[in-house]
Amino acid sequence: MTRRVLFIGGTGVISSAVAREALAQGIELTVLNRGSGRRPLPPGVESLIADVRDPAAMRAALGGREFDAVVDWVAFTPEHVQADVDLFAGRTGQYVFISSASAYLTPPARMPIVESTPLKNPAWPYSRDKIACEDLLMREFRDHDFPVTVVRPSHTYDETCVPFDAGWTFVERMRAGKEVIVHGDGSSMWTLTHSRDVARGVVPLLADSRTIGEAYTVTSHDAPTWDDIARTLAAAAGTEARIVHVPSDQIAAAHPAWGEALLGDKTWNALFDTSKLRGVVPDFVATTSFEEGAREIVAWHDADASRRVIDPVFDRLFDELADRFRVPVADR
Repeated sequence: MTRRVLFIGGTGVISSAVAREALAQGIELTVLNRGSGRRPLPPGVESLIADVRDPAAMRAALGGREFDAVVDWVAFTPEHVQADVDLFAGRTGQYVFISSASAYLTPPARMPIVESTPLKNPAWPYSRDKIACEDLLMREFRDHDFPVTVVRPSHTYDETCVPFDAGWTFVERMRAGKEVIVHGDGSSMWTLTHSRDVARGVVPLLADSRTIGEAYTVTSHDAPTWDDIARTLAAAAGTEARIVHVPSDQIAAAHPAWGEALLGDKTWNALFDTSKLRGVVPDFVATTSFEEGAREIVAWHDADASRRVIDPVFDRLFDELADRFRVPVADR
């Protein structure tokens, strides 16, 4: 039986990969967004246009449609998910909330991180909002049988995404022989997952009644250190990484937004156990190493000069931090 699935959003890093995988698995896919996404929808998708923050426009666009599953890729606050509950209660067999592995206890108390790890992140408002969304949805599940499934990806990338907050500036500086900033001492282990691997884990969960009321971590087991991530990117770009280590709290003092993402997520080791996911998706395996992913990132950016954007704020900040924290040659 063909699964009928609605994506709200659908053109982001993860959602576009999941859309392609869904179509490959024979899902009848409808995507509702504003029609101005970053990536074109793949052939075979029904496109509905509406402002996802306008309930009346959403209802008009959807008409009387019902779905086996609804996935909201752009729900970030309790207000967003409450609007979805109001709209989709009684007209979908499953509502999939895309949460975040950064919702898990930060800093982590033990490894690996599993679904029963407490949800608590004192450092990052983004993560606290995701936790609040999960709390609301689980109350709706317990009290009103709202059919929620929670998915928690960690750091997911595709060819468009350099996995450092400075983006392409990080790679361009390495190519120019300039120093780059890596937080802490560069030794924390960080799980990176390519979007097509996340897609292989998410699509089988759609319209699977066994997953209702459950949460699933969907990540790879590829966890290089941050220094290794920088060196792998440098190798893919045909250069070397001149790394300067800076404590995360010092980065936060110099650039609060970057600091929130570090102290609330990237500063700490992040290793995940995906046994629960494999209990319902037994053939799940992530197959893209970051070495392969890094080559794709560099090739995509090199294919079009307009993609190689230098952020002047980060470029200047890297110079300033490198001057302050560079270890003198005599002390190395």
